[in-house]
Amino acid sequence: MVNTFVKHQYQSTMQSKKTAARGLFDEFDVQEKLSKLKDPLEQLSKKINFEQFRPILDGMHEGVERKSNAGAKPYDVVLMFKILILQRLYSLSDEQMEFQINDRLSFRRFLSMTLSHRVPDCNTIWNFKEKLKENDNEKKLFDHFYDILEKGGLVLNTGKMVDASFHEVPRQRNSREENDQLKKGEVPQTWQNKPDKLSHKDTEATWTKKNEQSYYGYKNHIKSDAKSKLIDKYHVTTASTHDSQALEQLLTEKDEGQPLYADSAYTGEDQEKTIAKAKMINRVHEKGYRNKPLTPLQKENNRKKSKVRARVEHIFGFMENSMHEASYMRCIGIARAKVTIGLTNLAYNICRAVQLGLNMFTQRDEEK
Repeated sequence: MVNTFVKHQYQSTMQSKKTAARGLFDEFDVQEKLSKLKDPLEQLSKKINFEQFRPILDGMHEGVERKSNAGAKPYDVVLMFKILILQRLYSLSDEQMEFQINDRLSFRRFLSMTLSHRVPDCNTIWNFKEKLKENDNEKKLFDHFYDILEKGGLVLNTGKMVDASFHEVPRQRNSREENDQLKKGEVPQTWQNKPDKLSHKDTEATWTKKNEQSYYGYKNHIKSDAKSKLIDKYHVTTASTHDSQALEQLLTEKDEGQPLYADSAYTGEDQEKTIAKAKMINRVHEKGYRNKPLTPLQKENNRKKSKVRARVEHIFGFMENSMHEASYMRCIGIARAKVTIGLTNLAYNICRAVQLGLNMFTQRDEEK
């Protein structure tokens, strides 16, 4: 009887080893199949050196001491940053992000995680994003990558385009009185007495209407390189802010001497002064007015300008389609909206840089 028991234990152990080995090879087989299917995340991993972001990410946590050495160690900052990029590429909530990392092998491979690695939960992801709100860290990451693109010769500086798009947040069903108070910058008293309700109400997002369609949330104002379609600079406002009001925040000294392309929303005396102050060449569409329509020559000039200006729409189209409706956000307040929109713009630039042939690993090797 003892021999039978030992034999059974031995067979069970051997079967477990075979199963483990088979599971390991199955993972490799699936990864190989993903590569043959041209997994886009694999290209990002091969071309983008995310370690370049580590100095900024480490700086976010300087001076923060752990309360205790007990428990699991904190997750690596670069790993967490890559999770946020994934989140914007696929427009996922924190809860869905946690689920998809556990569920999808392509996500794990992008994050350099095997099936044995523990996955950050949704609260950890949320907390990491909260750190980005401090000191405009998301803009530091965006600007750092853009500097890399400039040094890599991908930014041609032969012209700039400006435009804006809506980034909506979940719509709120408020009473007319509550909306009137919000427009005045006041928080309804009934919300102040209910902290849980107030925490789920966005008191900073605004409504606006364009082409008979209503929008609620924020606006992403961008300036991009006309040739490469890389986002150069961005500014976040509430949805009701007119496009032209962010123009001054977008233009810099580096734009001097370059033509500026924009639609007719950026016409006006104030905008002309802003463009002149930046010493740029005005290529903004001309606008017709009541009793003063555009002349045939003005219409022809607008058509010529459109050949360049229309390229900025490709950026928003990529965000809406390839990035799975990245214009929709699940956050409350303009501080979090800035983080989400900043990461969206950065994720777009990363994808666009790969399309243009950037290889940060080759760059790094050449620098050595």
